[in-house]
Amino acid sequence: MSLSDCSRISPAELEARLRLHGLPELGPRRYSTLFSAFGSASSALSAPASAWRALGLPAVCAEARRSAVVRDGASAALRWLEGCKHHVLLHDQCNYPALLSELNDAPPLLFVAGEPSILEKPQLAMVGSRRASRPALDTATAFSRALAGAGFVITSGLALGIDGAAHQAALDIGGQTIGVLGTGLQKLYPQRHHALADAMIASGSAVVSEFPLDAGPLPGNFPRRNRIISGLSLGVLVVEASVASGSLITARLAAEQGREVYAIPGSIHHPGARGCHQLIRDGATLVETVEHILEGLHGWRSMPLSTGGMFTPSCHLLVQLLQASPYTSEGLASASGWELPALLAALTELELEGHVVLEAGRWFARAS
Repeated sequence: MSLSDCSRISPAELEARLRLHGLPELGPRRYSTLFSAFGSASSALSAPASAWRALGLPAVCAEARRSAVVRDGASAALRWLEGCKHHVLLHDQCNYPALLSELNDAPPLLFVAGEPSILEKPQLAMVGSRRASRPALDTATAFSRALAGAGFVITSGLALGIDGAAHQAALDIGGQTIGVLGTGLQKLYPQRHHALADAMIASGSAVVSEFPLDAGPLPGNFPRRNRIISGLSLGVLVVEASVASGSLITARLAAEQGREVYAIPGSIHHPGARGCHQLIRDGATLVETVEHILEGLHGWRSMPLSTGGMFTPSCHLLVQLLQASPYTSEGLASASGWELPALLAALTELELEGHVVLEAGRWFARAS
C-alpha cells in the first residue's frame, strides 16, 4: 500500500478515513469537525448518530456511513492504492504538502498518481483559457519552459488550452509538473489529455485529486479544485482569460491565500485579455518577462541560495541543520526561522546542486 514511510496509520484507520471521505455532503470542513471531535476516523464512524447531529452534520452523512456503497468505495480505493505509483496523502501525515495544509479548507486527503514528493517542492501555477489564442499558447509554453528550467514545478488543472500547454512544456525540457483534477483519478477529464497525464506520471511528475476515484466531471468540482492549484503554489500566473473565466477564480483564491498573482496583458481588442486586465487593475503584477515573476517571489533570487562564493555547502544554514537531523519542510522552517516559501525555494536550489534530498516527506543532507 502506497503510504509514506513516515505514516503510522493503521490499515483500519485508513479504511475508515476513506469511508468518511466517500460520505455525501461531507466536505473538508465537516471532515475536520468530525476528526477534531473524535480524534480519528475510526472513532467517528463508531460514534452514535446523535453525536453527529450534535456537531451539526447533515443526517444523510450519519445514515450513509455504514452503507454498502460507502464501504465498497473505500475497498476500491484500497485496491487502487496497491497499484504502481498510486498514493494517498493524509492531512495529518508528514508528507502532506506544507503550503496546502495552511488552508482552512485543505483536503483531508489527496490521491496521487505519480511522484508525491514533488508536491512539497516550490510550485508556480499557470492557468488560462481553454480556448486560448495561438500567441497565448506560445507564451504559456515559453514561460513554462523558463520557470521549469529555473527549478519550479509547474502546477495547473490539466484542462485544454493554457493548462495543457504549460504541462507539456515543462515535460519537454525535463521539468516536473502537477495536474490537479476536478474529477477522480479514474475518470480523468478531458479525455484528450489521457496521454499527457500518462506521460506526467511516467516521468516523475504527478496527477492529483481530492475527489473519490470514480467522481465524474461535475461542474461544481472544477471551481473547488482551483483552491488546490493555488494552495500548492507560491504564485499563480494567468496567461489569457476572459472576465468569466475560471482562471480568475483561481487568481482570487490565490490572493485570499496570500499567494502572488501575476497576469500577462494583451490587446485591448481581444476578449481573452480582459480577465488579465481586470486582475492587473485589482492589484495583480503585470508580467512581461519571467524575471518579473522571480522578482515577486519573496526570497527566490535575493537570498543566499547558491552554494558558491561565501556560502559553501558545509556552512549553509539549511545544510547544517539537516546534517544534524532530517526535517519536514515545516519543521525546518521552524528550526531555521525562514518563511516557508523562501525555504522551499532554497531547498530546491540546494537539491538541484546535489546537497540535499527529499525522501518520504523529510529533507536530508547528502554526504559530501
